[in-house]
Amino acid sequence: MTTWLKNTWAFILLANSCNAYAGVVVGGTRVIYPANNKEVSISVTNTEQKIPFVIQAWIENERHTETSKVPFIITPPLFRLDPEQENTLRIVYVDGALPNDRETVYWLNAKAIPASKKTTENRLHISINTRIKLFYRPTTLIADAASAYKKITFKTQQGKLIAHNSTPYYVSFATLAVGGINIEKPGMIAPMSSHAWDLPTGKKNNDVIWSAINDFGGVYPQEKVQL
Repeated sequence: MTTWLKNTWAFILLANSCNAYAGVVVGGTRVIYPANNKEVSISVTNTEQKIPFVIQAWIENERHTETSKVPFIITPPLFRLDPEQENTLRIVYVDGALPNDRETVYWLNAKAIPASKKTTENRLHISINTRIKLFYRPTTLIADAASAYKKITFKTQQGKLIAHNSTPYYVSFATLAVGGINIEKPGMIAPMSSHAWDLPTGKKNNDVIWSAINDFGGVYPQEKVQL
């Protein structure tokens, strides 16, 4: 087989696999764990009509370099999910002294591994890992999360836009623009901390407009300030 045919066949397999394996859906883009809950849960659904999957679930620290033990268990950690079926992942806080004056964030992973049959044909199998944020929220903070993004303050310094989050909540930006120019992938700002971005060139004014993602994965209304 020529190199061109090999590459073409690999591309077809990859495209078909991505379409086929897109049918495992996690029921949310983030999980909020209020400290007074015994557990929280999130659904995992196989929307495919014919393909079963093995689902592997685990929780990890926000940073890969962090080696401390994760204070959660997730059940079931490994299970088969048949076509057009749904299962529930349950998350339980079990150990660890987390701060009670601010949120703590972790990553929840749900890897979908397609079931395979014995065959003599060459096949390309792709595992899709869904990775969403898990926020542990102390009991004293439950009431004020929705207003946190409004309290972000901004300033410019040495060619940077600097945002300061004085609240005890993580704020995940949905959009962030300076002078009409969007900042790509603005990311998330941790509690009681600051974050800086390069000021975009060609800005038309000193307006900063931003929006943030809420607890349910939606977007809060935009806020605007002038530097």
